[in-house]
Amino acid sequence: MALSDRIQAAQRSGMTLVNNEPKAHSGAGARVARPTLQDPFANLKKIVHAQLVTVLGPKLYDVDMTASELEEQVRSALQNAIAANDQPMSGADRTRITQEIADDILGYGPLEPLLRDPDLSEVMVNSASDIFVERNGKLTRVDAMFSDEAHLRRTIDKIVGKIGRRVDEVSPMVDARLPDGSRVNAIIPPLALDGSKLTIRKFSEDPYTVEDLIAFDTLSRESADLLNACVRGRLNILVSGGTGAGKTTTLNVLSSFIPEDERIVTIEDAAELRLHQEHVLRLESRPANIEGKGAVHIRDLVRNSLRMRPDRIVVGEIRDASALDMLQAMNTGHDGSISTVHANTPRDALSRVETMVMMAGMDLPVRAIREQASSAIDLIIQQTRLKDGTRRITAITEVVGMEGDIITLQDVFLFDYAAGFDEHGRARGHLKSTGLRPRFIDRLADHNVHVDPAVFAMGVYR
Repeated sequence: MALSDRIQAAQRSGMTLVNNEPKAHSGAGARVARPTLQDPFANLKKIVHAQLVTVLGPKLYDVDMTASELEEQVRSALQNAIAANDQPMSGADRTRITQEIADDILGYGPLEPLLRDPDLSEVMVNSASDIFVERNGKLTRVDAMFSDEAHLRRTIDKIVGKIGRRVDEVSPMVDARLPDGSRVNAIIPPLALDGSKLTIRKFSEDPYTVEDLIAFDTLSRESADLLNACVRGRLNILVSGGTGAGKTTTLNVLSSFIPEDERIVTIEDAAELRLHQEHVLRLESRPANIEGKGAVHIRDLVRNSLRMRPDRIVVGEIRDASALDMLQAMNTGHDGSISTVHANTPRDALSRVETMVMMAGMDLPVRAIREQASSAIDLIIQQTRLKDGTRRITAITEVVGMEGDIITLQDVFLFDYAAGFDEHGRARGHLKSTGLRPRFIDRLADHNVHVDPAVFAMGVYR
């Protein structure tokens, strides 16, 4: 029986291929492993890799050597090392092995081709031999894989080590970033039971603009014009949504509306925002060291930013007691601040902010917290990842004020869910005006920012 036929037979019978022979799993609850083929050049790649490290040594970490010079050195050493081995191989195999080893030394091994693919938005490593990607909002498995768990761990260490962070048994979870700003999360055993996990949220090399979001149907032209006016008019904005809904992309676009002559302070757990204004100060939190000391939290950075004479404060995400300091900043002369929060609806976003303020341990009355929130936050932008994989802004909601103990909200734009889906499963709905004129229009006029009344014509979309 041909090898491909044996693989298919093993898959149908729930077996794993070991040394090209099917082997049954033990135990009723055993996890069905993915049948894999052993790379015939695996040993050669290990030998060449070791020779490269020995020959090049410190050159691999020479800060004075440019990336192109280092790549040339690696490829030259690769050719010599492969030529010294007698194992026969085709020209295609030689090219592939050279690229794979170069990727492993210069980059992140089997992840490099995935990170270079502009169509991928997420890379998810579930184990050394199990890698998924997100393409056009859909998850698919890819053939790429690491040699073993140790290979995956080395790659994780390389990623987090470049920004001065660590992941080990003492600190088995870490948030990091790639040089292009892509977000990275890693978790290793003993917390990850089936081997190390790595998740990379890729960011476009060319950041999306508001025109891109309109083209993607994330928002309408009218709503984009309104948001532009709200940012220039210094309204405090909260972007709300679930994981992977596109909050950071929207935050980047909103930040692009900030005038060039303003001083902006950005505060993040892992620096992802890419602002192109001239006067931007970027701050990043820091985890505790191996002794459990030296942690600098978002809340500490928010407090410090108030002493840096900011015109705008942009917080990547509010997720803890820093919500209290953020609200106070918004209420004490730092209008025009922008942040994100995880929530399913605009109302839930306010509830989450209220809960996080309580985490500060100040024992504030609920009414006082709500008054603070209603006074500080002017606009909530709700973003949702729909079933078809598209990311849409589904509500633009004004925070009107207090009625009794309740914060009152008014929807200015809403997504038309009633339009349903087409024959390809794509949502037909669009973001449309509710026909209500927001109260903050007068505040925008005080800042010499004017909005065309046609923007609020009910049900208009173009």
